[in-house]
Amino acid sequence: MRIGIMSDIHDNVWALADALTRVQGCEALLVLGDLCSPFTITAIAEGFAGPVHVVWGNNDGDKLLITRNADRAGNVTLHGDIAELEIAGRTIVMTHYYDVARAVAQGQAHDLVCYGHSHRQRLDRVGDTVLVNPGEVMGRFGVRSVALYDTDTGEAEIVEF
Repeated sequence: MRIGIMSDIHDNVWALADALTRVQGCEALLVLGDLCSPFTITAIAEGFAGPVHVVWGNNDGDKLLITRNADRAGNVTLHGDIAELEIAGRTIVMTHYYDVARAVAQGQAHDLVCYGHSHRQRLDRVGDTVLVNPGEVMGRFGVRSVALYDTDTGEAEIVEF
């Protein structure tokens, strides 16, 4: 099973449309915060057919309306500031922040730990744990990217667009 991972959209719905094409074929999508406006979660929900898991970032404006839009979508789960999931037999932690992600990864109790916030893509291993920042959808630093994780192999890759 393949899982798409994205972060730091910051309302750039044009780049989001491109990002969603990169994660087509994935069976789940992890969104690591900084959606910004409520219309962004709607665009994600409509553009991705499978389950979408979201954690808050530091730039998620109207959380009440984002929550209402997510509830209406039917395929979106909002988890708060941090989430621990099990998908296809893999344990996954999602957060927006590196310090939290790094501390969790050092415990080596999870297969995948994801974070965003810095807008900089990064892929590391801490023992058997994959630690990934998919980079940014927004394009603030000129390179847009998402990450893909394969639950069968336990490997991740970053895809620029």
